[in-house]
Amino acid sequence: MTPLRLTWVQPEDLLGHELHQALQDGREPSAVAARWRAAGGPPAPLRAGASPHRASRYLRQLAEDLLDELADLPSRLSDDEPTDLPRIKALCGDWPAHPTQPTRPTSTTYAPRLEAAWLGRATGCLLGKPVEKLPLPAIRRLAAATGNWPLTTWFTARGVPPELLAAHPWNRRSAPTSLAENIDGMPEDDDLNYPLLNLLLLARHGRDFTTTDVATLWLDELPAGRTFTAERVAYRNLLTGIEPPRTARHRNPFREWIGALIRADVHGWTNPGDPAAAAEQAHRDATLTHTANGVYAAMFVAATIAEAATGTHDIHHCLRTGLTVVPPHSRLARAIHHALRLATEIRDFDTIVDELHATYADHHWVHAIPNTALLTAALTHADGDYTAAICRAVSGGWDTDSNGATAGSIAGLLTGSPTALPDRWTAPLKNRLATSIADFNGVGFDTLAHLTLRETPHP
Repeated sequence: MTPLRLTWVQPEDLLGHELHQALQDGREPSAVAARWRAAGGPPAPLRAGASPHRASRYLRQLAEDLLDELADLPSRLSDDEPTDLPRIKALCGDWPAHPTQPTRPTSTTYAPRLEAAWLGRATGCLLGKPVEKLPLPAIRRLAAATGNWPLTTWFTARGVPPELLAAHPWNRRSAPTSLAENIDGMPEDDDLNYPLLNLLLLARHGRDFTTTDVATLWLDELPAGRTFTAERVAYRNLLTGIEPPRTARHRNPFREWIGALIRADVHGWTNPGDPAAAAEQAHRDATLTHTANGVYAAMFVAATIAEAATGTHDIHHCLRTGLTVVPPHSRLARAIHHALRLATEIRDFDTIVDELHATYADHHWVHAIPNTALLTAALTHADGDYTAAICRAVSGGWDTDSNGATAGSIAGLLTGSPTALPDRWTAPLKNRLATSIADFNGVGFDTLAHLTLRETPHP
């Protein structure tokens, strides 16, 4: 019988990731790492969610014990990187004020803007799906083999030499639905499932929802098999009786990865002109699964989107607004500033990407810090152009579909209308989204825009 190797939750796989996380967040894990190696413990899987072989009962128990021991280690970064909202606000000297009269778009003008954002999120995600998990050189070679580098349109297998495909196969789950020759509507993806869940969250619990409301909704509506990394660990923690916010911390080495960021869009879309409210909603959502920089990434995106939603600011102003909700001495703030500098000073985007990959070579490909830096660089360098934004975000590698999705959401929102998006991106989606969330399967993006508008204050 083939053993079940469940991704993202097996203690022997989590331990290697937690050792790496400890080094990054200011703890000293060397003694624990030595004990793990001496016992024959494996390193973390490089790109997959699980190692290929079953661990012994002894090794699994040791991993659980060491995960708990690592969690108790003090961090030298804790003062600069808190997770609770009052401390975050205290560190953010430019935290945006709640406007007494925020710039609320009318329903007539905002519905098409929201539809463009939903479509933008979907097309950016779909562009990145076939190359998710592939290393950067492979992405470049696959695109260049069909004359699509710099990236300007969908990936295709047509014309790619068989030996190149054998060396760098497409993402096996995504290629049947996301290569140019295969696209037939928008396939299911967690980058779209979470915005759908957050629509349900606001409809059922309102804008004052709690983190526990998020947890309850997930247990009611989110299939466990559609969760990954921090979300899967938090889901497991809920099922064992652990309550938020401890769900984000207990044996969860992925708590600074990208999962909370990809859930942030609805919080921004439904707070046009109020980035503080958007960031606060994103914080309540994110702390179910994430801490510190993983939470800041979600708040940054939510605040950026809330500012973009007014239709009165360019991308550069919106990103600067997003930075006001990120603790200024955090690792994420430094990464965003680094990306802004690179994108402003360097004309060739491949050179920017190479610099980012060199800087964050010690981070996992799903970690929030390098991916947020890449997202920032792509949006800045594209300077408001939708196609340039999603293509730069995807061509930078790492979490390609998530970066494409968020870049597409923000850049699409800024275009103001679905008709402003090129037909080559929107037509293959056929105004149809597949999902396993509630009754949304087959929903149109125009319908999603109106459902989002329903949860948005407007004149």
